[in-house]
Amino acid sequence: MIRIASVNVNGVRAAWRKGMPTWVDTAKPDFITLQEVRAANDIAHGVLADTGYTTISHDAEAKGRAGVAVMARTQPEAVREGLGDDGYFDRAGRWVETDYRLGDGSLLTLVSAYVHSGEVDTPKQEDKYRFLDRMTERMPALAKASDHVLVTGDLNVCHTERDLKNWKANRKKAGFLPEERAYFDGFFGEVGYVDVHRKLSGDIDGPYTWWSMRGKAFDNDTGWRIDYQMATPALAEAAVQATVDKADSWAERWSDHAPLVIDYDLPAAKA
Repeated sequence: MIRIASVNVNGVRAAWRKGMPTWVDTAKPDFITLQEVRAANDIAHGVLADTGYTTISHDAEAKGRAGVAVMARTQPEAVREGLGDDGYFDRAGRWVETDYRLGDGSLLTLVSAYVHSGEVDTPKQEDKYRFLDRMTERMPALAKASDHVLVTGDLNVCHTERDLKNWKANRKKAGFLPEERAYFDGFFGEVGYVDVHRKLSGDIDGPYTWWSMRGKAFDNDTGWRIDYQMATPALAEAAVQATVDKADSWAERWSDHAPLVIDYDLPAAKA
């Protein structure tokens, strides 16, 4: 069994200080993908040193922004940073691919992705669409090159009304725009990936993965499901259990997101 967790840490230094190590020791994932690391590579490696994990960190050119990472209990066979597009996103700290050889000899490609939050009618929204366009092109190529592909991360879009508590009030806001949601129709349609969390949870509201730090959103579970594990079909079939590790109380949160943890019935990665 392989346990894979994904979480937007909202700054790895702050998350580590607020209690993330306790969660790591309790959940014991084999792989952890991080988003919004917000630290230079050397700083991220320093924070995550002596954890028993090998860390691959892809920082952003803009200091203190974005940043993605993968923590694993084994070394990757290969690492690729960025989404290309003539280098436009290569230094954005929003996409890193890592390859691992599993015990049965198959190849697992694990991606940590951090999609732009966007803002309607601004350049931020145009960047978001450009990034989603590149994902639409890249994901089929990965599926052809690897036995199993898992794209994880904070994708900053709620796919359906089930994924957003107050969806009626957010129909014209970034994160729930029809144009954004159409990309996810494609990811889980013609692109051929599976929304593993939704597959295991069924047709229910949530389970949400992000709550505003303001007001009573967390206490009232007024959340957004914007963190995903998107798998190629055979890998999705191997998924057996999904959990959102929501903190017991507002005061115990170490990020505004909660980790999405999924167990897969696959042989462990080779050391």
